[in-house]
Amino acid sequence: MTHRHTRPLADEYAASPAPDGYAYVELDETASAGHAVLAEECALAIAYNGISHAVMMVSPSALEDFVVGFSLTSAVVGAAEDIYDIQLRRAGEAFSAEVQIASRAFWALKQQRRNLAGTSGCGLCGVEALEQALPQLDTLSVNPLPPALHLDNLRTRIGEVQKLARHSGALHAALFVDEHGEIILCREDIGRHNALDKLIGALRREGRDARRGFAVVTSRCSLELIHKAVRAGFASLVSLSAPTDLCVRWARRHRLNLIHLPHHSPSRVYSPAPA
Repeated sequence: MTHRHTRPLADEYAASPAPDGYAYVELDETASAGHAVLAEECALAIAYNGISHAVMMVSPSALEDFVVGFSLTSAVVGAAEDIYDIQLRRAGEAFSAEVQIASRAFWALKQQRRNLAGTSGCGLCGVEALEQALPQLDTLSVNPLPPALHLDNLRTRIGEVQKLARHSGALHAALFVDEHGEIILCREDIGRHNALDKLIGALRREGRDARRGFAVVTSRCSLELIHKAVRAGFASLVSLSAPTDLCVRWARRHRLNLIHLPHHSPSRVYSPAPA
């Protein structure tokens, strides 16, 4: 997979926010003034083989990782090898990604778009919407839980590697902890789904095995994150926020180890189910 860009690169844009941030005035009697660095947000338009597919609001960092992860977890492609080329361009405050994918993947995408063409103007509805919200997923192989030691002080360690959030706040993170308990990848975004897509894309692009470690999300654990984790082949997903009942049922059904890491209590394993 090759990647071509026009300058400036997305990551360079993200790495140089306004040095003084944005001015504000406190709403109290003192009316004190100050400056704050805020999280960046941009529109990213994604097209496959010249056909516009989606416009996402994202943080302008690790955009290639996001495109790869989004393409995989949205089932646009079945494998990273189906992505032949990504060209990123910037126009003002927006970015575009022109993605070249394999013919078989593009044919399947066109069939999906054709099947959805008759839905109402309010968006997906009926059977198609349910199939996307509750898709058929492969069942993972049984994998051991991560050692409890690898979860020790994890919240503190996450805070140390969330570089963008330290400056601006308002960002979710998805991280990968390897088989030695070390955080080796961290991806941040205004969207929790986007952050996990970026992490999945980074793992694929670096050729890492998603089963040799576990993923961590700092956001609420929604069903969509379970879908993405299963499709990416993670053995375990750790969430800093409690999962919903539906998340637990789907994690158990698909053999995804699901762990909640509360603030002041021991880690809670929801999947697999207690014996």
